[in-house]
Amino acid sequence: MKVQDIVERILERSCGERRLEQTCDVLASGSYETEVTGIVTTFTATVDVIREAIALGANLIVTHEPTYFTGRDGVDWLTNDPVYAGKKKLLDEHGIVVWRFHDHMHMAKSDLIYDGLAKELGWGDKKLDSASPWAYGIEPTTVGELAAFFKSRLGMSNVRIVGKPESPCSRIGILVGGGSLGLGREEMPMELMRDKELDVMVCGDITEWTLCAYVNDASMLGMNKAMIVVGHERTEEWGMKHLAEWLLPIAGDVKVTFVDAKEPFVYL
Repeated sequence: MKVQDIVERILERSCGERRLEQTCDVLASGSYETEVTGIVTTFTATVDVIREAIALGANLIVTHEPTYFTGRDGVDWLTNDPVYAGKKKLLDEHGIVVWRFHDHMHMAKSDLIYDGLAKELGWGDKKLDSASPWAYGIEPTTVGELAAFFKSRLGMSNVRIVGKPESPCSRIGILVGGGSLGLGREEMPMELMRDKELDVMVCGDITEWTLCAYVNDASMLGMNKAMIVVGHERTEEWGMKHLAEWLLPIAGDVKVTFVDAKEPFVYL
């Protein structure tokens, strides 16, 4: 089976005929005509992920995020760059194809990134609104206990909290990846927290003077509001983990393996 066959099956199963003309869901490396020997799913094709794919005998990496450091994977600015050259050499020498599954993954019949995170958390049946993946109702707990739950479930050594760890909570919002920046509307995260009467917002990326400042001021005013910052990678990696299983009917006899790109930070 060729890369093109796999890609077409993925797009058909996720979105049917709804296809974007302008999309980042394109190749970052290799050819659509390559025969697939194995598939790796991951948040982003780091050098370590590429090495793991090589060790597994997999020559197609399905990644959610860019390979070459900017949103559209443009490489004109990377001429003579040693990091780019080293990574490209590794991919080319081993015939690795990298295809990005981002836009259509989020616009699937049910957002596959959110679905994967909800499965990892065991929150698949806890949505406040079945049509929305952003808000959940859980058993009453505290912000500190909820933060500890996320650390345990998502394999983290640290999370950041805005607000009071002892605050009670049961209505939880989640904005994965860059969603917590507002997706083009800075007001969106604050409006969602207000309109859904959320106690806590769990975030990927943050800007400290938008939602972070809003929650901080709310807490200082005595309101029961808090924020847990998990990070972009840790909120979205789990969609790629569960994508490996989702791909099985598509891949046929081709082996599919999830490789965790891992959080990029070292905490001191």
